[in-house]
Amino acid sequence: MGEDGSVKDNGRLVLAGAPIGQVGDASPRLREALETADVVAAEDTRRLRRLATELGAEIRGRVVSYYDANEAGRAAELLQVLQDGRTVLVITDAGMPGVSDPGYRLTRLAVEAGVTVTSLPGPSAVTTALAVSGLPSDRFCFEGFPPRKSGERARRLEGLAEEERTMVFFEAPHRLRAALEAMAEAFGADRRAAVCRELTKTYEEVRRGPLGELAEWAADGVKGEITVVVAGHAPRAEPLVIEDLVAEVVRREETGVPRKQAIVDVAKAAGIPKRDLYDAVHRG
Repeated sequence: MGEDGSVKDNGRLVLAGAPIGQVGDASPRLREALETADVVAAEDTRRLRRLATELGAEIRGRVVSYYDANEAGRAAELLQVLQDGRTVLVITDAGMPGVSDPGYRLTRLAVEAGVTVTSLPGPSAVTTALAVSGLPSDRFCFEGFPPRKSGERARRLEGLAEEERTMVFFEAPHRLRAALEAMAEAFGADRRAAVCRELTKTYEEVRRGPLGELAEWAADGVKGEITVVVAGHAPRAEPLVIEDLVAEVVRREETGVPRKQAIVDVAKAAGIPKRDLYDAVHRG
């Protein structure tokens, strides 16, 4: 209720897409929204000010920081602003809020509170990388950042080994080599992929090839914002008989190939996780 006894309408939450490289990709609507929002919640307020200057936009509302470390606490504060009937615009450093960036918690609270939530569409590294990767885009899934710890990363990727949709990942440049090596281990070194670097920027680069080759390329170090697109698992035309693979491991052992290496080679050729074949060999 307002001070005069009137009922206040809920405000409006606007999730605004920011350019991922070229400021010219920003829409005229973004400039207008920045100028008219009551509160602008930005992942980095300095980058927001720079973007506004480049767009020729004058931010008249209050600017607050809204990033990973303060998202949980600030979301409740911003919800109160929305419930007071005001407009809150959320913008991240690049791409869409809520997609591996702050925004989800506030959106969830706003939806639960009956506040209007809308989007000001903009560039996204996910769909941009998918479009230029040359890999199937009719069905895909976004997996965000792989876990940093090697064991957790290996388990997460093993769980995706039979995912048939094209997969899109984000990764930090200093972890790219390790991530690609783990993907080659889980999906097979021959699985097709694309590493998209600095999308839409001056030094944009898209490197396409088998995961094994891409891991070797990344060994020299890669800089910039990274998005990795990986082809999905292609189902076999004929059903796979695990006993036949176990027999092939045994045959290779008899020729002098160590069991561990034989399991790795046969699993890779068959396109199955090596752990499945390892278990089958030791059950036999």
